[in-house]
Amino acid sequence: MKQLIECVPNFSEGRDSSVIEQIADAIRSVKGVKLLNVDPGKAANRTVMTFVGAPQAVVDAAFLGIQKAAELIDMSQQTGEHPRIGATDVCPLIPISNIEMHEVVEYAHILGARVANELNIPGYYYEFAASCEERKNLAVVRQGEYEGLKTKLVDPHWKPDFGPAEFNTAIKTGATAISARNFLIAYNINLNTSSIPTAHAIACDVREKGRVKREGNQKDGAIIRDENGNALWSPGTLKYLKAIGWYIEEYKLAQVSMNLTNMHETPIHCVFEEVSKKAIARGVKVTGSELIGLIPKSALVEAGIYFLKKEEKSTSVPESEIIEAAARAMGLDALMPFHPKERIIEYLLNEDFD
Repeated sequence: MKQLIECVPNFSEGRDSSVIEQIADAIRSVKGVKLLNVDPGKAANRTVMTFVGAPQAVVDAAFLGIQKAAELIDMSQQTGEHPRIGATDVCPLIPISNIEMHEVVEYAHILGARVANELNIPGYYYEFAASCEERKNLAVVRQGEYEGLKTKLVDPHWKPDFGPAEFNTAIKTGATAISARNFLIAYNINLNTSSIPTAHAIACDVREKGRVKREGNQKDGAIIRDENGNALWSPGTLKYLKAIGWYIEEYKLAQVSMNLTNMHETPIHCVFEEVSKKAIARGVKVTGSELIGLIPKSALVEAGIYFLKKEEKSTSVPESEIIEAAARAMGLDALMPFHPKERIIEYLLNEDFD
């Protein structure tokens, strides 16, 4: 039984097609790896690539992608809407078949050691690969972004898990966060407003982390703190959801940009419905949504069944029609055409990786 893992590196370049293609070619050059999807975003200035293969082949391809990104992306000049700490911002490894998470963690650590030793790039492990509890959360690891690395890397509390604890070797490349994690759905919901504060308020309404508690529940009220001086938080309505609000110049609209870290406990259709409800409560409407990267078929089938039942329509229809119902209800083609055969991982995956 062949072991397969997936890798979904996020590179801090979404506008220069030549740079993107060179990184993709580096990944494609490894025998035993199949590059399934390349998804650039101009406003975020970020490209998400998805590839699958045998563990060691995936590690080799990830390394070559990180190496090529370090050669081509100058972080001192990079700007974009998405938080980032380096040319290869994140590089997660995900178990697909016949492999346990603890084995994937070992491969993540092998990749980090190679990035440190051969490329001299510093970085951190997160999620299941994290070196300590505090570093499990990517948002915490990425706090301060690239601009904050100069002080972060030399802070003993934030000594890198791999690579040099100094900024002068990372002026162009920044740092890289490497992980072993479960499958994650990257998902953005469009709003009929250009207001970033409104989009961010909705993000805080729904995300698990919620928002900082303030006196009188006023946005300008004093922060409420515990006895140790730490800010207290009011959780949002959805578990296993990370979210921010931003404005996408390319589309002239604001979005709630999210990561669904457990699609079984918090399905994508529940996220769409909850964001829609919170948007209406704040005087705006949802006008569609978009997937970033790939999605498991089961997530769209479950969503399609939910929406068909909501519309009091039969669910005894072909699977393709169920998926079409999900895409239609969530407006997955609002910004660009949505083709299931290009976005559903099972449709892209096959046994031949040679």
